[in-house]
Amino acid sequence: MGGRTPIATPNMGRPVVAAWLCAWLLAWVIVPPGPASAAPHGEPKRVLLLHSFGRDFRPWSEYARTIRAELERQSPRPLDLQEHTLLTARFDNPGPEAPFVDYLRSLYQGASPDIVISVGAPAARFVQRHRAELFPETPMVLTAVEQRLVDRAELTDNDAVVSVHNDFAAFFSSILQVLPDTQTIAVVIGASPLEKFWLQEAKKEAKPFESRVAFVWYADLSFQEILQQAATLPPHTVLFWGLMSVDAAGVVHEGDLALRSLHAVANAPIFSFQEAFFGQDTVGGPMHSISGSSEKTVNAAIRILGGEKPANIKIEPIGFAPPKYDWRELQRWGISESNLPAGSEILFREPTFWERYRWQVALIASVILVQAGLISGLLHERRRRRLAEVESRQRLAELARVNRYSAAGELATSIAHELNQPLGSILTNAETAELMLKSSAPDLDEIQEILADIRRDDQRASEVIRRLRSMLKRAPIEVSEIDLNETVREAVSIISALAEGRDVILKYVPAPMTLRVKGDAVQLQQVVLNLIMNAIDAVSEAQAEKREVIVATDISDEQAEILVADSGPGIANDHLKDVFEPFFTSKPQGMGMGLAIARTIADAHHGQITVENRSSGGALFRIRLPLVR
Repeated sequence: MGGRTPIATPNMGRPVVAAWLCAWLLAWVIVPPGPASAAPHGEPKRVLLLHSFGRDFRPWSEYARTIRAELERQSPRPLDLQEHTLLTARFDNPGPEAPFVDYLRSLYQGASPDIVISVGAPAARFVQRHRAELFPETPMVLTAVEQRLVDRAELTDNDAVVSVHNDFAAFFSSILQVLPDTQTIAVVIGASPLEKFWLQEAKKEAKPFESRVAFVWYADLSFQEILQQAATLPPHTVLFWGLMSVDAAGVVHEGDLALRSLHAVANAPIFSFQEAFFGQDTVGGPMHSISGSSEKTVNAAIRILGGEKPANIKIEPIGFAPPKYDWRELQRWGISESNLPAGSEILFREPTFWERYRWQVALIASVILVQAGLISGLLHERRRRRLAEVESRQRLAELARVNRYSAAGELATSIAHELNQPLGSILTNAETAELMLKSSAPDLDEIQEILADIRRDDQRASEVIRRLRSMLKRAPIEVSEIDLNETVREAVSIISALAEGRDVILKYVPAPMTLRVKGDAVQLQQVVLNLIMNAIDAVSEAQAEKREVIVATDISDEQAEILVADSGPGIANDHLKDVFEPFFTSKPQGMGMGLAIARTIADAHHGQITVENRSSGGALFRIRLPLVR
């Protein structure tokens, strides 16, 4: 909390003075004085961190630790962090400060720090008193110091202040809100000059509450007596922890060890507005935020090291942060969360039974639910599968139909050519018959032959249209027993005109025996058409001398087999495994869906489709389908 009285060496006698003199001599040996010189570019900035009570004395040790870590993290320049401890504020009878001043002066003679950061009020008052002797031109940041302990008259343009405000009244009020039945507040504060100052300040701010609650002040007791009192407190009493660096018996206490001892024996909750004590020994409440103060301190230090004038850095005194409470202490003392101030944060909440064993409970519940729903699930499973199969077939049929339309577009020219031939023959024969009928003695036998030719050409045109309609019809998948030889023959007939138009020799070699398979003839024809069209494209683009596509059916390993081979360049070896993947294509205008659909149709017919490169050149696609037994 800082101190107002002069800070000097306690009346520890010659050992302490001798120790400082030894340190002073050691500094002369290790760091001999030398002429001051400007630090070269890139040399670390010297930062002197001056502690008031010691590197491990809370709460100031937490401020120093956070400042140190944030400086190292945020500084754009390398830093040489050096730390020293004043210590004198921890004794009830301070002695002279001169030996420590001499030690610091000898240590930094000719190499003054680039900035001094004092932590706590005693360190701040020390550097202010001895600025002229130690660091007359060095900028300073006075931090973790209560605003009432800042000597404003001694501040210079080289000083920046990051102060806090200890609002005892607000804290006492928060205690009474959290525990409205409180009858006594026992205040634990030590007996050093610094602690005596804060005892008086606390008493001043406690006066408005004296009509509602009694205050007990433990400043005139040894810490052992305080522990005895704390163990037998009457009901509706709370303990307020201020600071304990030295008790009334003159015993010096290290860090927060005294608070831990008090927490171990006290039969009442302990409150403190120092965040450093939160999380182990205190209930909580509105507290000074260590990170908030440290952030402002580091920001000011970095700005100063960057060349900004300290006097231009104005920081308002920092009040309490929003209240925080330790859930474990709330449970221990039966404090209701409904009594906490609005906006309070509750930390260290232990998990509930569900949160702790959620997986075990969920597993047991899952097993029970699975067992209860197993029969019902099995009954519905078959129906869901059937619906899924129907939906899958419908989607497959729709996708295949779209692919067939795409193929029909490519075949449009050859289909038109195939229709034009019989239609042209029909027209020629009809005109011939008309002329013969106009003669005086028409040759009826010749006319009868002409009519037979017309009937044959009409059937030929009808067959072309029938095959086209069959390929483009929108109908559900019809699985039936079909003749694979005839099915493939029709597919070859559909595309023969396209092959002829591109000067490609298309051969069909059917199996010598009947191949009966179960499947949808239209879909299997679509697969064959896709493979033949790809083969025609391959031999056309390759400009091969022998532009040939061979389609054959056969039996292999007791399965029906469709073979489509071409004399093109074949497929790159690293693409063989990818040709059946969706959207894979080697054609500039291709969509990469034809072979993916072909594989899907083959799978749906319980068959498989594979591809390999022929030793003589070109690709060979092989479709295998189960035979009907």
